[in-house]
Amino acid sequence: MKNAGKVALCGLSAALAAGCMLLSAIPATEYVMPALAGFFLLPVTVELGAKGGWSAYAAAAVLTLLFAPLPEPQCLFLLFFGCYPVIKCTADRLRPLLGWLVKLAVFNTAMLITYLLLWRVIGLPQDAFELFGVNLPLIFLLAGNLILPLYDRAIAVFIRFYCARLQPSLRRVFKQR
Repeated sequence: MKNAGKVALCGLSAALAAGCMLLSAIPATEYVMPALAGFFLLPVTVELGAKGGWSAYAAAAVLTLLFAPLPEPQCLFLLFFGCYPVIKCTADRLRPLLGWLVKLAVFNTAMLITYLLLWRVIGLPQDAFELFGVNLPLIFLLAGNLILPLYDRAIAVFIRFYCARLQPSLRRVFKQR
């Protein structure tokens, strides 16, 4: 792919991911939109490798910081869902158990940092993290560890779909030679 095509692909992917993050202002989409936005960065990672994936993530992260309206989806995208496509592609090259340990470590670290940022830096009150005396971050962390394999599988299925159906068209558009 020519350099102009690489830049265009990164820019388009970053813009779509950031646009998805703008939709996180719609009630009940605070967790779905960051996860969906990560999917838009997959074509760059598949086509250009980790370096291109990190570049598209950086562009999407800047756009998300500038335009996404809510801090919680911003944190989720910036700390986990935005970089997960690159992490997944890298971790999948490792032995299966080691790859999953890396993925789980990244997820749990990102969720802990998100919680601390929302509580300590942004200043959400402690009672915002409780519902009927139940610690919501702990529930979300446990649920997230159970849902992570499903999200990982969905990304793997999308990569196969992309390679089989979308990649030939995309390569024609961006003139790979």
